[in-house]
Amino acid sequence: MATASSLLSPLSLLRISSKFLSIPRIPVLAIPAQSKRFDRFRPLFSSSMASSSDSKEAPANNPGLRSEPDEATKGYFLQQTMFRVKDPKVSLDFYSRVLGMKLLKRLDFPEMKFSLYFLGYEDTASAPADPVQRTVWTFSQKATLELTHNWGTETDPEFKGYHNGNSEPRGFGHIGITVDDTYKACERFERLGVEFVKKPDDGKMKGIAFIKDPDGYWIEIFDLKRIGEVTVIAS
Repeated sequence: MATASSLLSPLSLLRISSKFLSIPRIPVLAIPAQSKRFDRFRPLFSSSMASSSDSKEAPANNPGLRSEPDEATKGYFLQQTMFRVKDPKVSLDFYSRVLGMKLLKRLDFPEMKFSLYFLGYEDTASAPADPVQRTVWTFSQKATLELTHNWGTETDPEFKGYHNGNSEPRGFGHIGITVDDTYKACERFERLGVEFVKKPDDGKMKGIAFIKDPDGYWIEIFDLKRIGEVTVIAS
């Protein structure tokens, strides 16, 4: 019986070979420069992403951490951080003009002689006109800043200000604000006369900064492009 190869004439083999040789080569896709920039980080990412149980955030690597939150806490979220401020006029100017926050809600308590100012980056155009409903709306927003003003501190010559937590005895540290570009933001802060704790190129952690608000509270400034580069060793 004739084999398959014997049925093919030399001319047929030549045609088949020519057909396959004429197949166009598939071009090699060029890797964007931006992707190449992160090549040096890939071994770190690969090892840390080997499995969820091996990650630093896994409960097994964090004693005391529950693997699953209690069902009763399902609707919880971080809503506010509170600063006591000496002079609301000065603080409101700083947070609205320098950092671009909006006043979401103001609450006054005449009997107890204090006021609360809730600031954030939400679009206030969607806030209800009704005062009570606006309060509820404000408390439904995530990550707001609450400024508490005890009446009279702004004109009291004996008032020495509040502890910011960054001198002994240390406690509270800072809040953090994400910006588009840390260096450009800090150039603007300098023009506005903002006080710096750390400029972007100070110290070992380049690309992040710390500024002070009028009461001396620290605010970390960072952008999403650089924060990954700064923290890659710790990730």
